[in-house]
Amino acid sequence: MNDLTAALSTAGALIWTLDGELREIVCLSLGVSLTASACAFAIGAPLGTALAVYRFRSRGALIVAANTLLGLPPVVVGLAVYLLLSRSGPLGPLGLLFTPTAMIIAQAVLGTPIVIALAHRMTVSVWAAYGDSLLVDGASRLRAIFPIMAMARSGLLTAFLVAFGRAIAEVGAIMIVGGNIRGYTRTMTTAIALETSKGDLSFALALGIILIILSMTVSALSLLFGRAFADR
Repeated sequence: MNDLTAALSTAGALIWTLDGELREIVCLSLGVSLTASACAFAIGAPLGTALAVYRFRSRGALIVAANTLLGLPPVVVGLAVYLLLSRSGPLGPLGLLFTPTAMIIAQAVLGTPIVIALAHRMTVSVWAAYGDSLLVDGASRLRAIFPIMAMARSGLLTAFLVAFGRAIAEVGAIMIVGGNIRGYTRTMTTAIALETSKGDLSFALALGIILIILSMTVSALSLLFGRAFADR
């Protein structure tokens, strides 16, 4: 009990004094996860909306695939990205393996199915309500995608925040493609795993507390923005 109290006290001191290494890890984690979430949103939101707007033969299969990929194992994604970026892989000459860019790619791959599935769910009802009106006014289905996205902006914001929550908490995929290199690719989750295995509980607890605060902040923002858009 005394050891736990001491570890918590040290963790609090690290957070309060903004320890340099702690700050570096948190900033890298936020930068990588926000960039990956933005990429996933830029790809997934229009695709998910397109699934709500268009009608074609394989549409149902694509919707099922997007929802199935919500449970995609992170280590499998990490392995796939590793093979893609390794020296013998098709993108090996770019030298991206064990860099923050590789981690962004892995997190974006994990987040894109989330955004596609949620964007489809959020926009399908909007299209059912306003799609005919847009088509009557002369808009093509392609041109209708972005107006529909604007109408469903609160739901799409939630999709972005969910993707960010998945990215910031990821450890398996980025451990494989990032290598957990100190001062370069070490994020909060990989640092927690490493410091716990080393027995440095105070540093791991400090990172864990920050990660919990970030997760709670994401949930609160999702709720607040959802209510704000609903009241308009």
